[in-house]
Amino acid sequence: MTSTGGLGGDGADGADGRGGSDDSWPAPPGALDEPDISAALPPSASTPRSRRRNAPVGAPSGEADEAFREEFWAGSRSGAGAGAEDVVPDRRARGEARRDEQRRRRRRRWMVLGVLALLVLPFLVVGAWFVWELYEPGGDGAPVNVTVQQGWGGKEIGDELASKDVIGSSLVFQVWYRVSGGSSQAGTYALHEHMGVKAAVDALDQKPSSAAASAGHTVLALPPGLRLEQIADRVGALPGHDRAAFLALAQSGQIRSKYQGDQTSVEGFTWPDTYFVEGMTDQQILQTIVSEFDKHGDAVGLGTASSTGAATGLTPQQTVVAASLVQAEAGTAADAPKVAAVISNRLKQGMPLQIDATLCYAKGGCPPVPTNADKQLDSPYNTYKVNGLPPTPIMTVTEQSLKAALAPANVPYLFYVTGKDGVTYYATTLAEHEANIKAHGVSGE
Repeated sequence: MTSTGGLGGDGADGADGRGGSDDSWPAPPGALDEPDISAALPPSASTPRSRRRNAPVGAPSGEADEAFREEFWAGSRSGAGAGAEDVVPDRRARGEARRDEQRRRRRRRWMVLGVLALLVLPFLVVGAWFVWELYEPGGDGAPVNVTVQQGWGGKEIGDELASKDVIGSSLVFQVWYRVSGGSSQAGTYALHEHMGVKAAVDALDQKPSSAAASAGHTVLALPPGLRLEQIADRVGALPGHDRAAFLALAQSGQIRSKYQGDQTSVEGFTWPDTYFVEGMTDQQILQTIVSEFDKHGDAVGLGTASSTGAATGLTPQQTVVAASLVQAEAGTAADAPKVAAVISNRLKQGMPLQIDATLCYAKGGCPPVPTNADKQLDSPYNTYKVNGLPPTPIMTVTEQSLKAALAPANVPYLFYVTGKDGVTYYATTLAEHEANIKAHGVSGE
C-alpha cells in the first residue's frame, strides 16, 4: 500500500534520527549567529553584567538577544574608555581645589597679620616716643635754672620745664610725675637742657637749689613786677658788680630787645626768672635777661601784634606797656583780660587811664599809696593828667599779662575797683563804679 511504502521511505532517515540525540534538532532562528559572550567579556565585567540583566527564564527571542548584544558592547566600550579618560581631569580638579584653598588660607593669614599690625603699630610708636622722652639721648645741655612756684602741680611744672628745653614733652612729664609719685618743693632748681623726663623728675625730688649761693654759685633772682632800678639793686649786690654801672648800661641802648621800638632803655623788656650768673659780666647778665624776654615774646605772638592791631591798635612796644599796667593792676589770672579791656576801651574813647600804679612809678615807688596830691605830679607817667599810655613799661611782666594785653576780654567795662575784700568789681558807667565803691570800699583805704 502506498501509505506503507511511504512510511518505509522515511524510515531510513528516521532510523538515523532515532540513533542521534536531541541536539541534532535544528536550532531556533538566529541561534547560530550568537557569539560566545563569555569569551569576549573580561572576567570582572561579565558576571556583574549577567547579574544586572536578570533575563527571564526561557529561550530569548532573536530580537531581544540582538538588543542585548548591542547594549552590552556599547556599555562595555563606553565604560572602559570613559573611566580611564576621566581619572586624570578629576585628579587635576582636586589638586586645583587644594591649591585654591591654600591660597585662600595664606591670604587670610596675611590679612590677620595686617590687621594686627595696624592695631599694634600705634602703641609701639607711642611707646617708643614715650621712652625717648623719658631718657632723652644726647647728654646734658646748657645749664638752666627752673623756678617752681608755690602751689604748682605736674602740669605747671611740666610746662615750665618744656619752655626751658629741659624736657621735650610736658605731657610725658605729667604722666611720669604722677606714675612715679614725683614731688617737688617751691624754689629754684639747677637743671640742664635736654635732661629727659626721668632725670628731671629725679632732680625735682631733691631740695631746690635756691640756696645755691651757699654752694659756691652766684644766683640772680628776678621776680615779676620789678622796675629797672630794682633789678640794678639786685645785680649790684652780687660780688664784683656795681649797681650804677649796670643801670647805666641798661639805660644806654647798647643792649636792646627786638620789641622795644624807639625806647632807649630796656625798662620792662627783661624777663623775670632765676639766673645762675657766676662769672658773668654786666653785659652778659643784661643780654641774658633781655634775650629771655624776646624768647617769651616770640612764644606768645608779640611779633604779630602790629598785624593784629585791629583788636588793640597797639604796637609791640605799646603792648608791653599795657601788659605792665595789667601786671600791676590785675589781682588774679581771671582779672587780667578784664583789666586789659578797661585799658583798651579807655584808649579807644580818649579817656585818661587814671591808673594809680603809674603814679607809683612816677614818684619812685609805693607804698605809700598815691594821694590826691600825687595826681597833680608833672610826669609823663601820670595817667591822671596825660592821656594815653606811659612812654615805657612800668615793671617786668609775665606771659599771662602779655597774653591779656594782646587779647583783652570782649566786655564794655570802663571802670574797676578792688574792694576791701580783695575782689575786683567792674562797671561800664561812672554811676555803677561809684556804687561798687560804696558797696565794697577801696582796697588800701
